[in-house]
Amino acid sequence: MTVELTHFNDQNRAKMVDVTDKEITHRVAIATGEITMQPATLERIHQGQIKKGDVLAVAQVAGIMAAKQTSSLIPMCHLIPLTGVDIHFEDNDQDTITVTAQVKTKHVTGVEIEALQAVQTTLLTIYDMCKAIDRGMLISNVHLVEKDGGKSGHFIYQG
Repeated sequence: MTVELTHFNDQNRAKMVDVTDKEITHRVAIATGEITMQPATLERIHQGQIKKGDVLAVAQVAGIMAAKQTSSLIPMCHLIPLTGVDIHFEDNDQDTITVTAQVKTKHVTGVEIEALQAVQTTLLTIYDMCKAIDRGMLISNVHLVEKDGGKSGHFIYQG
């Protein structure tokens, strides 16, 4: 089975896919990822004892801002008017924070990259704010959890 590569023009050079004729639909994407750290680092986050400030509040805003800037960072992404970005945190009370981002739009193309960008930037912000006390933090398991809308329909990660 041969799959046509949509991001190449007739000269085999990169192009932004033309979405002019696509139908406007409601689209949503959910992505997740983790950052693992020393237990003392997570404890300091819980207690608000990180010198740079409220780690999760700053990281949440950074993730939202990143989702809105995705097309400036990823060359072939379309500029998409986002209708919602929400970032949630969970932790295991030991050494890991899990970040989940949900991004929504009513547009002609999906928001998977925006959701992934939001998660990555949120995790990087946590790292940046805590690196003075824990440079060995590990960012991992970043992936798309679910997406819905558009021609390709509904996807749920089966990993």
